[in-house]
Amino acid sequence: MAVVWLFNFVRILADVLYLAILARVIISWLPISRENAIVQLLYGVTEPILGPIRRVLPGMGGLDLSPMIGLILIWVAQQVIRRMIIFFV
Repeated sequence: MAVVWLFNFVRILADVLYLAILARVIISWLPISRENAIVQLLYGVTEPILGPIRRVLPGMGGLDLSPMIGLILIWVAQQVIRRMIIFFV
């Protein structure tokens, strides 16, 4: 029973982070103020993931690839955690 709960927790957490990053990308294309509460929430949730990636990636002439790398890393982490749960159970 605990394994099912852990599987679901990992899946939901990965889905929430994935959607938050996608929402942040879409919002960056729109003329919405950063003072907006929803925008601040999205930045607060995604910046701990995207900030370190952005610092490591070389400059791409204004193109920010950190969301794409972040989505890939979330997927990889989700797969690794799932396999570890299966292995240890």
